[in-house]
Amino acid sequence: MNSIHPTVFIIDDDSSIRRSLSLYLMSYDYTVETYSSSEEYLERVPFQGPGCIILDVNLKGRTGIELQEELLKQNSHLPIIFITGFGDIRMSVETIKKGAVNFLEKPFKEEELLKSVSEAVDLCRKIIEEKDEAILAGRLVGSLTPRETEILKYLITGMLNKQIASELSIAEHTVKLHRHSICDKLGVKSVPEIIRIADRAGVVPIKNNY
Repeated sequence: MNSIHPTVFIIDDDSSIRRSLSLYLMSYDYTVETYSSSEEYLERVPFQGPGCIILDVNLKGRTGIELQEELLKQNSHLPIIFITGFGDIRMSVETIKKGAVNFLEKPFKEEELLKSVSEAVDLCRKIIEEKDEAILAGRLVGSLTPRETEILKYLITGMLNKQIASELSIAEHTVKLHRHSICDKLGVKSVPEIIRIADRAGVVPIKNNY
């Protein structure tokens, strides 16, 4: 998934911009795909690898801002670098708040764009890694029995075995057995490790009254 050459998607209705940015980025070993509109890009099969999007704000048809909204709905992992010749502070703040890596006004320095692309790709790799970890954590937690899942929700609050046993009206020894099974299935040996996996899997802890 983390290919040697990340892919940069350039979406701009100016063919000269697409061509010049493409040649420049390819000279730094990036794989590049270019699109003239938001609609054209959305027809592409969703990309799963590392990369980023260089997106013109003022596209014909669906604008860059509107495409950003759509990609947020699709939970796209690709960071966006906006470029524009007609930007303003309000617009740049709006896009950055929604996750854009940078907002560059044309004409911008190529070195500035290259730095932004590098930062965006690094961020993308981190996002992919976190998604993969969340998927794995979800699978591990999904392997637990209903009773083990219940006990897991108590364990991650920091409650002791005897406290959990009291809450569930079961023997402390039974809690210990379930705890051992939970550790085996999650592939961990300590509560902090259990907490990390549960957190990545989105497990909501039981309210701790202790």
